Amino acid sequence: MLIVISDNMEKEAVEEIEKAGRVVFRPENLEGAIKEADVLVVRSATMVTGELLSKAEKLKMVARAGIGLDNIDRDACREKGIRVVNTPGASTNAVAELTLCLAMASMRNVQKAHHQMKNEIWDKKHLVGREIQGKTLGIVGYGRIGSLLAEKADALGMKILASDPHPREGAIAEFVGLDRLFAESDVISLHVPLVEETRNMINRESIGKMKEGAFIINTARGQIIDEDALYEGCKSGRIGGAAIDVYWEEPYRGKLLELDNVYLTPHLGASTKEAQIRIGKEIAGLISKAED
Repeated sequence: MLIVISDNMEKEAVEEIEKAGRVVFRPENLEGAIKEADVLVVRSATMVTGELLSKAEKLKMVARAGIGLDNIDRDACREKGIRVVNTPGASTNAVAELTLCLAMASMRNVQKAHHQMKNEIWDKKHLVGREIQGKTLGIVGYGRIGSLLAEKADALGMKILASDPHPREGAIAEFVGLDRLFAESDVISLHVPLVEETRNMINRESIGKMKEGAFIINTARGQIIDEDALYEGCKSGRIGGAAIDVYWEEPYRGKLLELDNVYLTPHLGASTKEAQIRIGKEIAGLISKAED
């Protein structure tokens, strides 16, 4: 099996995938490399379009090293008989942990404190933060990541509200409508897929419904948030701040960079050694099963 990995991956993940076949890692000419490939492995950077797929002569599988499939033209894959797979469970814990990390860092002004110390500024009185214990976490989307986040946040003493089309009986979270979640949550974390209904779901109207001083965290998809509305809300102080790991366009070069109360990370959700090893193993397993 010839396996082309088009996006950056940790060495450990590549080594796991190499157990399933011969690997070409990050070819300079993807259109040329895909011509003879049996499997194409992507993360979020490569856009698997119909035009790219038209160059493939032997491709049997497109494997997404992660959850979302919005960068893959699944209709084009279906027409060519190419199987599309992903690794939905491999990065769940990594994303849930990053979400909690961003929540704590935002509420304790860690980023601002770090930069001040680097500039030899000792200014404790302007860095008084807030504890997450006793605060309300609103989780929008209660799937694998949302539900695991709820478990971790519950252990830290947070009250959990959730909004999801499919409420679960016996869940840690209390399921409520979006309006109530926005109104009562101190931290709002987004864990929904990018579909037409979720595109720009965080906008001027929804921000206007939020509890004043709330923090917004997005480790799902950039297009879920109207960036102009978020910028205005953070700059005015209507919301306390935001922590963003995903963007409309990546690499990100937008105006959120101007704001001190916005944390920006370069799409790090699945970027842990452990998650990458799990992803590599899952993809290798999927490729092996396809051969049988």
